[in-house]
Amino acid sequence: MAGTLAILPLAGTAVAEQRAQQQSPPKVLRVALTTGIDHLNPFTAGLAASTQVGRFIYEFLTIPSEDKAEAAPALAESWTTSPDKLTWTFKIRQGAKWSDGQPVTAKDAAFTFNRMLTDSTARTANGNYVASFESVAAPDDTTLVIKTKTVQSTMTLLDVPIVPEHVWSRIKDLSDPKTDTIPVVGVDDGPYQITEYKQNEYVKFKANKNYWRGAPKVDELQLLVFKDVEAAVNALKQGEVDVINRLTPTQFDALKGQPNIELNKAPGRRYNALNLNFGVENSENKPIGNGNPVLKDIRVRQAIAQSIDTKTIVDKVAGGYAQPGGGVIPPIYSAYHWDPAPGEARKFDLAAANAALDAAGYPKGQDGIRTAPGGARLELRLTGHANRAPDQRLAQYITGWLHDIGISVKQELVSDDELNDRTNAGNYDLAISGYANNPDPDYSLALHTCAARPNAQGKGGTTDTFFCDPQYDALYAKQLAETDPAVRAGYVKQAQARLYSQAVNVVYDYDNALEAYRSDKFSSFGKQPQPEGSILEQTGYWGVYGAVPADASAASSDSGSGPTVWIIVGAVVLVVLVGGGVALSRRGKSADDRE
Repeated sequence: MAGTLAILPLAGTAVAEQRAQQQSPPKVLRVALTTGIDHLNPFTAGLAASTQVGRFIYEFLTIPSEDKAEAAPALAESWTTSPDKLTWTFKIRQGAKWSDGQPVTAKDAAFTFNRMLTDSTARTANGNYVASFESVAAPDDTTLVIKTKTVQSTMTLLDVPIVPEHVWSRIKDLSDPKTDTIPVVGVDDGPYQITEYKQNEYVKFKANKNYWRGAPKVDELQLLVFKDVEAAVNALKQGEVDVINRLTPTQFDALKGQPNIELNKAPGRRYNALNLNFGVENSENKPIGNGNPVLKDIRVRQAIAQSIDTKTIVDKVAGGYAQPGGGVIPPIYSAYHWDPAPGEARKFDLAAANAALDAAGYPKGQDGIRTAPGGARLELRLTGHANRAPDQRLAQYITGWLHDIGISVKQELVSDDELNDRTNAGNYDLAISGYANNPDPDYSLALHTCAARPNAQGKGGTTDTFFCDPQYDALYAKQLAETDPAVRAGYVKQAQARLYSQAVNVVYDYDNALEAYRSDKFSSFGKQPQPEGSILEQTGYWGVYGAVPADASAASSDSGSGPTVWIIVGAVVLVVLVGGGVALSRRGKSADDRE
């Protein structure tokens, strides 16, 4: 049949799409992780990388918008509240499906919140959001009704991943290791769907082609774990990863001018702090851990706080890419940020700290180290992240400053997992800590409430400091119930002032997000907030969801040249680009060829 012409359909049909797919390899976004993953289970995930996994694979009722970080529709298309603001009704969008094909309904959301109300382990990561809930019900598949005991100002931004009831209802023990496996978390509905996980090595995802906002522009997302940031930086230079965050100032500066590498410096949403073990207790008010009892004396804690030079930390440890610390809400959320007034601020003053310890009855010995009443030497353990250069440098400064006021420090920098275990159990004296904030201040404030402390089994709460103070808790409750933004901000600031006065932690800085990406692989990412926010560790998924491959615009431009007509003449294929010329190629024969 040689010489017979067969004209195939225009591009855009299955044949043309199949050929295009065969010619174009999948687009992969590789993210370098330099922090650990404690859990894939969204009910118990606490570390930054773990919560990001949850944001990628699960939808929330609402999420902070990309530009102003205000509540934007997600699983809930809209929401209303009763005049007394105690009943909230969310209308759940129709048509969304779990990755196993089951529909996503309001009943999944009701199950998620009710599990948190009835199971202390389910409240580990985000329990503060349901603390005031009275009941949650789904009268039908598209309606979710939440009733609260008191007015709750966080109802439009409930930072809780919604899970599928038909999967999680079969799991009786949420601390079971199987909740961190693909058969469980692999049933998801977010912009990406998890496909593979190897602890301490990688997490892999595929794009959710049926995602209601539209499929991501990349086909596969990979989170690749590196033991230290320097190794991750080298991988970026070699083109083995595409984007990295948590760069040190030295690494960030060294990448300036590097070919095919774009830098991003954004206002940080983290507070970084030194926590002091003041004699911590669990939720049953039982002492836990092995903290040095000398730290129960607030005069010792205040002297330690006065010996921390936040300006030096900003200049020397953060390389100028940070702001000095004060309260636990960083300046990026200016409405709620608090700095101590001049008369309240603890100014760096080693002489004053020494005088305070002398007056408190802690004399120096011949070696310059103080002793407590009873003769015990003031020797404290300092723990932090072994794989983070800022922690290593900070530990050196703290050791020197405390030695100058007569306190010996033993540095114990350990892995992320070990640090997490030690701090959760109260097995530390001084601990380098920090948390990322949400646009709403409730989560950061909740980390220091009595209710955030774990139970006797070490479950049911996420606390930073183990702080439990009636005055602080009263202020926390007031801000949560206040709907007037200005009045609420006042309570938020008063709560931070109370925490500061007790010296259970020292917020030393708010570091910038220092990031870099391969501009030859990706032209842009979704930043939060726009236009100069961070790419990774957002309060949403905009960074990786909005990733645009560098060749995407070129491909889009090419596709605008006109439709394609495939003309087959015997064994020769003439590819005619309408308005764009002719290409010639050979084709092989197969059993499916038609002439």
